Amino acid sequence: MIFLHNALRKFIDAMGYMCVLLMLLMVANVFYDVLMRYFFNDVSIGMQELEWHLFAAMFMFGIGYTLKEDGHVRVDIFYEKWLPHTQAKMDILAALVFALPIAVIVMYYGYSYTLDAYQMNEGSPDPGGLPSRWIIRSVIPLSNLFLILCIFYTILENLLKLKRPNVHEDHIHNEGV
Repeated sequence: MIFLHNALRKFIDAMGYMCVLLMLLMVANVFYDVLMRYFFNDVSIGMQELEWHLFAAMFMFGIGYTLKEDGHVRVDIFYEKWLPHTQAKMDILAALVFALPIAVIVMYYGYSYTLDAYQMNEGSPDPGGLPSRWIIRSVIPLSNLFLILCIFYTILENLLKLKRPNVHEDHIHNEGV
């Protein structure tokens, strides 16, 4: 279990670095687009579309990485007052009941959405736009597959928390009250 946990962590972190690279490429693309538009009066529809393609990929893959880092917004009315073992149990339950089914459904329907675009050889409707729209549409099922891996990582992380001894939790919890 620990080997799988570590392997998933390394893979998710690598994908997090890919999101950073996508962000840098997007910033460079926007810089180029603005430079060309305002200084050379040259507008490229393809470069504008590439901006939202890069943003979409960065955002969609970033969802899973943010889950791994526990960085999503959470309304902590009760959660912050619970002991770490109770929090871990609730995180496992939430992952299995809410996150996993939604990710599987979106991946399932995203696959057919991508396949349709591939079979139609769908491209941009704008002149000078990007061809092969199935490439950006493939981000939907692939990012949800990645999200499913991140959900499994989160479940493993919390199972490992539950295996740790519960020593000093009452003391730490009472200090925070």
